[in-house]
Amino acid sequence: MVLFINACVRAESRTLQLAKAQLARISDDYIEIKLVDVTFPKIDESFLTKRDSLIANKKFDDDLFAMARQFAAADTIVIAAPYWDLSFPAMVKQYLECINVVGITFEYTDDGIPRGLCKANKLYYVMTAGGNFVPEDFGYGYVKTLCQSFYGIKDVELISATGLDVYGADVSLILNEAVNKIK
Repeated sequence: MVLFINACVRAESRTLQLAKAQLARISDDYIEIKLVDVTFPKIDESFLTKRDSLIANKKFDDDLFAMARQFAAADTIVIAAPYWDLSFPAMVKQYLECINVVGITFEYTDDGIPRGLCKANKLYYVMTAGGNFVPEDFGYGYVKTLCQSFYGIKDVELISATGLDVYGADVSLILNEAVNKIK
């Protein structure tokens, strides 16, 4: 199963265009989660108490863990997240907080080191940016480290197009070059 995590908010999103090209290359059949349509829970003390109790009692079939189970079961994952403020939209962090569940997406070894439980062999992180100052550490780097260190997804690939809002940029050319790299 291919899981598409869509953090694009604009109807004409350039990140979404690039992600759709990647999805067309790997599968005609995928499950899409539009993060803009997800109502994330408020993570407060009562939420954490409930979640911790469910985990302690190994009640992983609870609806609270539906997104974590789906993420863990995916064979391939595509995340489409525009580059905002040196990172990604806040809804991506909310999603990651919901799927980061001990016993579903990862477990701890006796030494306290996380070990991945996810099935996916590959995660594609698709992003576009208006400028050319795009350090990978904060957006893509964060997701890559989480996937490799917690979820067990070793093959994490960045697909990107940058400089799209630079004065005089040929946006079509930049996007076409990025799509051609995918093919």
